[in-house]
Amino acid sequence: MRFLFRWSLRIGILAGLAIFGYLVYLYFEIGHEVEPLVRYDPPKTTRIYDRNGELIANVFEKEHRLYVPYEEIPGRVVEALVAIEDTRFFEHHGVNPEAIFRALVKDIKARRMVEGASTLTQQLVKSTLLTREKKLERKIKEALLSIRLEQELTKEEILERYLNAIFFGHGYYGIRTAAFGYFHKDLDDLTLKEIAILVGLPKAPSAYDPTRHYANAMARANRVLERMKRLGWIDEETYMREIKAAPKVYDETLTRNRAPYIVDTVMKRLRGRYPDIRRGGYRIDTAVDLEYQEMAREALKKGYEAYWKRHEKDANVSRTFNGAMVVLDGRSGDVLAMVGGVDYRLSPFNRAVSSRRQPGSAFKPFIYETALNLGYNPESRIPDIARTYRFDEGNTSKLWQPKNYERDYKGMITLREALVHSRNLATINLASEIGITTLHRKLQVFGIKDLPYNLSIALGNIALSPLQMARLYSVFADMGRLHEPRLVVSVLDNTGKRVEHYESRSREVYPKPQAYLLIDMLRDVVKRGTGRNARVRGMDVAGKTGTTNNSVDTWFCSFTPDVETIVWFGNDDNTPLPRHETGGRTAAPVARFFYQALVRKHPEYKRKFEEPEGVYHASRNGRDLLYTDLSPLPAEEHAPIDEEIIF
Repeated sequence: MRFLFRWSLRIGILAGLAIFGYLVYLYFEIGHEVEPLVRYDPPKTTRIYDRNGELIANVFEKEHRLYVPYEEIPGRVVEALVAIEDTRFFEHHGVNPEAIFRALVKDIKARRMVEGASTLTQQLVKSTLLTREKKLERKIKEALLSIRLEQELTKEEILERYLNAIFFGHGYYGIRTAAFGYFHKDLDDLTLKEIAILVGLPKAPSAYDPTRHYANAMARANRVLERMKRLGWIDEETYMREIKAAPKVYDETLTRNRAPYIVDTVMKRLRGRYPDIRRGGYRIDTAVDLEYQEMAREALKKGYEAYWKRHEKDANVSRTFNGAMVVLDGRSGDVLAMVGGVDYRLSPFNRAVSSRRQPGSAFKPFIYETALNLGYNPESRIPDIARTYRFDEGNTSKLWQPKNYERDYKGMITLREALVHSRNLATINLASEIGITTLHRKLQVFGIKDLPYNLSIALGNIALSPLQMARLYSVFADMGRLHEPRLVVSVLDNTGKRVEHYESRSREVYPKPQAYLLIDMLRDVVKRGTGRNARVRGMDVAGKTGTTNNSVDTWFCSFTPDVETIVWFGNDDNTPLPRHETGGRTAAPVARFFYQALVRKHPEYKRKFEEPEGVYHASRNGRDLLYTDLSPLPAEEHAPIDEEIIF
């Protein structure tokens, strides 16, 4: 018997040594596997903000994670987590033998798994380095990796990784992500009950998701509070107060994308410079104002709905009808709003940036401004008469016979009346007087690609996007200064260091007095001309309508003393709109909707254009006329000026 005992003891010792040796071997063999946690650099969410610091969207690849360093984690969060998950976290070395033994006894008594014994370190290792298979080999590996990790990292570093890596349900990775997602708060602003809800989630994220199982989440949070009270980490008064609390929980999409057309454009512009833009945890500050964005979206939607109300019974109307709108700060060129379509969910194509459409008569102001800078005056007369132009196309000689929209002629009319009523023939004749060579050279200052070298430029025969039109019209909105639209203001890396800043860029193209003459003419377009549907009581609005042949494209390009708006409507398939859909009828009301909303929200905004120095007034036949040194009044004529208004 003694013989058998001695041999059994020897075999046991040998087996124990063998197992110990194997574990030591395994410990060093798999040691390198903790490197991903030692050099922890998880994918982080990039956040896009508006000019006021309001979140526009979260952008990420697979995991939505807002990283938080340990020093920014409130002590209460650590206490609550340790209380419920691993009370002896700061004492053990990766595994807790006492907890393992206690759990084993309970499991044996219950004849099933009733209590886990994993430390926070083990949970971190299991969730980031191992599979979820329930095998002895994996549990051994988990324990060894946890011990190894504790040799490589401090307790604080392990907690930092845990609180950033663990899944908190609802698509949220990391506790800061969950705090913003569930409560719209950063960690410092959380109540103790909200903290308890969050630290209770890792055990069973789906079962305790407060957006789906609020009662379960509250019960779990109360257990966290109860544990903290039992440990003496909170007093009775705090416990009783927090146990009764019922925090408001938000159930939102992960991206929280409030301006998808803006987000798409920002990401497209930055993707080349920052290949890791979707996982690098950048902060992108934009010039956008979400308040303006919402007003623009609503205004465009109203215009869209009004169109369909007019044509709801017309079976021949194209179903591809859509629109776009751009809003710029008139003094800086900042993109305050950009709506690329009436419904992003139905069509993510951004017409404001990517659609190239002919502006038609909306381009006419640049012809008239060129004339003013060559010495013409708003009261100068030009012929509104029909002419036939011969041109060669290949080996064929063709004739061009442009017409006015109204199919009539006014004879000699002033520049002001020609622009106010958008007279095609008068504009073409003005361009002919200027000369195509001179006109083309003067327009080169805008850097427009593929500018036609013929008189069709007078009628906007060129393809431009709404954003490009916004750039061009900024020269009027800021009284002679051309602005490059600015969408992105700055980019910060995940440490908060600014890596790029985009300055506003502008240059003077026209002298202020000359620009003001054109502004005054465009103000009349809205007061009594083709843009009258954009009139806003008590506010100066200047603008120009645009309608191409067969109403394929309809525009209204306008500005007030502070803000510029560009509105476009048309069919995506380039088919004509119904005959009477013009820039004045289809697009101009959208600008009015927007400006009215703007005035309601910001009654302090400027209402009247300021006249610059160098603009003079003269009275002629009871009328107040404007002139400058460069654009003197023409000699007085005895023939009366044609004041007939035809819409």
